[in-house]
Formats: sequence, structure tokens, C-alpha cells
Amino acid sequence: MPRLTNEKMNLVTMVNPKSPNSESYRKLRTNIQFSSIDSQIQTIMIASAVSGEGKTTTIGNLAVTYAQEGKKVLLMDTDLRKPAVHRMFNVPNHVGLTSVLSNQYSVSEVLRETFIEGLHVLTSGAIPPNPSEMIGSRKMTLLLEELKEQYDVILFDTPPVLSVTDALIISSLCDGVILVVNSGKVKKDVVKKAKAHLEHVNARILGAVLNNFQLSKIRAAHYGES
Repeated sequence: MPRLTNEKMNLVTMVNPKSPNSESYRKLRTNIQFSSIDSQIQTIMIASAVSGEGKTTTIGNLAVTYAQEGKKVLLMDTDLRKPAVHRMFNVPNHVGLTSVLSNQYSVSEVLRETFIEGLHVLTSGAIPPNPSEMIGSRKMTLLLEELKEQYDVILFDTPPVLSVTDALIISSLCDGVILVVNSGKVKKDVVKKAKAHLEHVNARILGAVLNNFQLSKIRAAHYGES
């Protein structure tokens, strides 16, 4: 068996699918599916206010759980500034989304299979000088429409909401947004600011994922422990 990289070890849904953490990702998948009765949730963006909140780990594991359910899944790395999806799934990144948007390759030439059946990734490709313009282009909209015909679920990894406008542009293309929050790192007002930014562009926020939440502290406070 090939040695797992550190990035792959973050894919607990693959490494240890029976673990409590894997079950949490399956519950997230189920909650997303039941978040809308009247419309389909096909395109989903995973967002965070700032970097280092576990956004890419969350979206990677969520993509795996959808594929394990039998869905045809595409994970797109639309972080054209600090891409990470290619490392998690150990695929090349010399060509990718930017190659398609700049008319160098067709999308079929840059889609990558992964070690998970039913899960493909579209890596970022070379980092461009104009990420926001590429993400907001007509070509991007047309590409997404094409991909929606091929996949049951499309997931987007993006830069942090408060860093650049890219994530806000992507959110307008998606059926829903999940906000990842690192409870041990990010202050409440920062999360509120990110939420307000998303609401300002009419993004549909489906819910939030709370990382590094220490339930023991809540229990200790409840029982009056110091």
C-alpha cells in the first residue's frame, strides 16, 4: 500500500471511514441534502472568514462522503492564489482550471481522477496574475453550466472570504454556502463580518461547521468546574 502523505491523512473519511469524525462529515452531507426541499443543492461552496480554519480539509472529506454515497462528484479548486486540493489528492497541478479559462486546454483534458471512485478534481492550474477576473468571467459561468450536466455534486474550495473577492464571486454561482469556523482561532465579530459579506452578494448560507470545538469546556462550565 502506498504511503499516505500528510494531506491525505486529513481525509479521515477515506483513512478511517468508521470513525466518529467520518460520521460527522456524513451528517454534514445529510444536513445539506435536507436543507432544501423545493430545490436541488448541486453546487456547494465551502467558505471561511480567514485562512487556517480547516476549509480544505472539510471540503475534501465532504467530497469523499458524497462519492461514497454513489454520487458523481467534482471538487474544484477555485483558490487561484494558494491552491491546496492537488496536494490532498496527490494529483498534478501544472494544468487545471486556469488552463481552461485561458483557452489552453479543454476541461476534459485537465480533469483528474482520484483514489476515490466517482470523485474527480479540477485543480487550480498555474497561478494567474488576475484571479478575480478569471473567476468572474463569462467563460467560468459557461464552464460551470457544462460541468453541471456531468456531475451530481460540484464542490468549490475558495480563498478566505475576508481576504479577496474571489469567494464572493463564486458564492453567486452556487446553490449554497457552508461557512467553516475555527472556534479556537477566529473571533465572533470576524465570523459575523464574513457572513455579512456573503449576505451582501445574496449568497445562500446553508449553515456552519465548527472546528476545534471543545465540548469538555462547556461541560465543565455547566457543572461549575474551574
